Amino acid sequence: MVNLSLYTTTAVILLDSDGNRILGKYYGTKNPYPTIKEQKVFEKGLFEKTRRANGEIILYDNQVVLYRNSIDVFFYVVGSAEENELILSSILSAFYDSISSLLRHQVEKRTLVDNLDLVVLTLDETIDDG
Repeated sequence: MVNLSLYTTTAVILLDSDGNRILGKYYGTKNPYPTIKEQKVFEKGLFEKTRRANGEIILYDNQVVLYRNSIDVFFYVVGSAEENELILSSILSAFYDSISSLLRHQVEKRTLVDNLDLVVLTLDETIDDG
């Protein structure tokens, strides 16, 4: 049976060039990473898998992950393995383009941290509880 839920996103994660979390927001009651420790392990493995890759989509730990790199920041959108990759891609593109527009196309760690309130607001407006 096809998953007909509006809730498609498991997590949105922003990591710096060293794999440290800038922003991480996990969604849903069936979140496979309920504790901070599990989230950090997932993020570290995800970063190791994608830091040198040239793709934009992978299947990691039974999760579909779409990612994008900008200077020294990695953007990740995570969904369950059954999710439609095109929807997750649209989420990633909308979020990235909004951030880029708000920060005047200077999407780098320092600018993101300095304007973290705008980044979090943009994330909350892009994704409503998953």
